[in-house]
Amino acid sequence: MISITVTALVFGIVFLAELPDKTALAGLVLGTRYRASYVFAGVAAAFLLHVVLAVAAGSVLTLLPQQIVHAVTGVLFLGGAAVLLLKKDEDEEEVRKPADQSFWKVAGTGFMLILVAEFGDLTQIMTANLAARYDAPLSVGLGAVLGLWAVAGLGIVGGKALMKRVPLRLITQIAAALMLALGVWSLYEAVAG
Repeated sequence: MISITVTALVFGIVFLAELPDKTALAGLVLGTRYRASYVFAGVAAAFLLHVVLAVAAGSVLTLLPQQIVHAVTGVLFLGGAAVLLLKKDEDEEEVRKPADQSFWKVAGTGFMLILVAEFGDLTQIMTANLAARYDAPLSVGLGAVLGLWAVAGLGIVGGKALMKRVPLRLITQIAAALMLALGVWSLYEAVAG
């Protein structure tokens, strides 16, 4: 069964954490060079694969005692908040343009770029933490996939316009504050439980 509350929470956290990420900028660059639907197909498939792996890893964590899971996820959330607050602003990365612009070449370029760039990324680790925290793999997976796809869509279609209206630093600080709150809450539950 899917929990709308968990799905919405995960969507918000992953969406905010992914917005300032380099992959959103990579999607923007790809979207300016190629057909948006082709780029999105490849990027969406890569994100789906990452979420499946993260939820599987998080589900394994639920086999541990709850206090240990809360302590580990709390520390990882605090680490994620620190990473967001301490990372330098990233410039758009140069993406190599494939020779032809067929669906498979463009989608393949987007897939490979995201597959490599996102492996072990903060949002993948956060998704695993959230899967362990809530023990609701379908809800966490759905929220994470939708959050990542929303950021990819924004990046591909209109990322530059959003970044002109909302400072990237503000988005990063909001995501870090949410992760900090989740980290403190998880540590509190580990100690109190």
